[in-house]
Amino acid sequence: MKINAGEIRVGMLLEYKNDLWQVLKTQHVKPGKGGAFAQVEMKSVGKNTKLNERFRSSETVEKASLEEIDFNYLYSDENNYFFMDPKTFDQIEIKKNVIGEKGKLLTENLEVSVSFYNNNAISIELPNQVNCKIASTDAALKGQTVSSSYKPAILDNGIKIQVPPFIEPEDEIIVDTRTIEYVKKI
Repeated sequence: MKINAGEIRVGMLLEYKNDLWQVLKTQHVKPGKGGAFAQVEMKSVGKNTKLNERFRSSETVEKASLEEIDFNYLYSDENNYFFMDPKTFDQIEIKKNVIGEKGKLLTENLEVSVSFYNNNAISIELPNQVNCKIASTDAALKGQTVSSSYKPAILDNGIKIQVPPFIEPEDEIIVDTRTIEYVKKI
């Protein structure tokens, strides 16, 4: 699907120079002299290389058409995560390097949205919030102001986050998967 260069947004996937690119940053510039343009920083999905490109506002670029299917997380091994389609019971595997750090937030039967491009899984989308358990945390220091006193904690999946001082080990909390930040205690 062709889109105008002015419609490029962060997170979009573009087909450009025979490769698939994810938009990391975009800046629309209207200089005093000359035509407006979009300065776009992109990362190759397959090769992990970056590219800075300048598109005139009159140019069009190809937006990648993705197919999104909901899957349930099953389990993982050393190299892959395994998912099952709840409707057809088909199982797929996705390499750990494709999913990255988000893989630590996966729990059994968690429903995720998997994006496919040319029948290849390229990314997963987690629910916005997941439940986690605190494995360990530092003791709260008395006398700190409540508004800014967050302390470091480690979740049961190994992720380090900042939590309020009243959170103790073994507490259940909700974590925002987009920012990997504490939301609230359960």
